[in-house]
Amino acid sequence: MHAVVGGLVIRSVDYRESDKILTVLTDRLGKLTVSARGARRRGSRLLPAVQLFAYSEMTLFEYNGRYRLDEAETREQFAGLRRDLDGASLASYLAEVLGTEAEGSPLQPGVLRLALNSLYALSRGDERWKVKAAFELRYAALSGYAPDGKTLSQALDGGALRAARYILDCDLKKLLSFSLEGESRAVLCDFTEKYLLSRLERGFSTLDFYHKLGDLP
Repeated sequence: MHAVVGGLVIRSVDYRESDKILTVLTDRLGKLTVSARGARRRGSRLLPAVQLFAYSEMTLFEYNGRYRLDEAETREQFAGLRRDLDGASLASYLAEVLGTEAEGSPLQPGVLRLALNSLYALSRGDERWKVKAAFELRYAALSGYAPDGKTLSQALDGGALRAARYILDCDLKKLLSFSLEGESRAVLCDFTEKYLLSRLERGFSTLDFYHKLGDLP
């Protein structure tokens, strides 16, 4: 059976001599493991679509719960990430967070759009601290872990509190349309990271690497 989906590659691993094994976040089928046979061969029509962070319209063939990539038309590759080590490392952290989604279960509304908007912002060079904090807090909320008012008011100062409320309530298209300076920025960034990690009950090696780069608010 074939299915056509919008798919974002959040993990891409070489397999055998010329294949790829992909982890793909899709608009209709949730997170899937997808094989891409021959995708690494020179001239393969699948090559653009199997790159990390590529977003494509994918035609998948499913048999016994396994998926194979048959065709793909790439819509966005977020090329700016290839020129920015800090941006790429932060994007890898976002991808690893997205990889915690359950295999084969529909995504919560807004998750894929949040991912695409965040990668686009990083690719065009937007402030990384802002992308990271907004992604962490909004993703927690979309996953059913929105912090209550008491938690926010106890953890944040006035400026950070206003920013957090904005992130939680705004239209996703305007997610980064807020400003924050000085100590309030550091407070917000510290809170969103710790809050998400506590709700997911795990750490991320990509986040550790990002911090080693020293790209802090």
